[in-house]
Amino acid sequence: MRFLIDLISFIKTHSDSKLVLKTIFILLHHCYLQPKVIRRPPTVICYLCGREPQCLKKWHQENDNLPKHLRRPEPKKPEVRTVQAKGFYDLDALNEAAWTSSQAQLVPCDICGRTFLPDRLIVHQRSCKPKRAK
Repeated sequence: MRFLIDLISFIKTHSDSKLVLKTIFILLHHCYLQPKVIRRPPTVICYLCGREPQCLKKWHQENDNLPKHLRRPEPKKPEVRTVQAKGFYDLDALNEAAWTSSQAQLVPCDICGRTFLPDRLIVHQRSCKPKRAK
């Protein structure tokens, strides 16, 4: 609506028809012919795996398949009470808490100290060798 009001006032104040047509063309091009920016839906990070949400049942299945010395207690869902003024949860705060929680679940390698998910640690330990002394 504001666009039409500005256009009408411009036409009334300018008598040069070529200038008016050129201005109309430019305004129409910028308002209607520009490609729309498509926003992806906000992504929520899973507090278990650090990726997109997966179910707790899958986590239990994978944890049960690990050797007993690598099994972990069930992770607690992080409590984030940050609510924006409109009454919605702050998605950035939720994702930050989930990321921190997922990073805390990584297990360090006894040899090199790098951290892995428990199922990946087993694979890593097959090839990890202590550094040779020079």
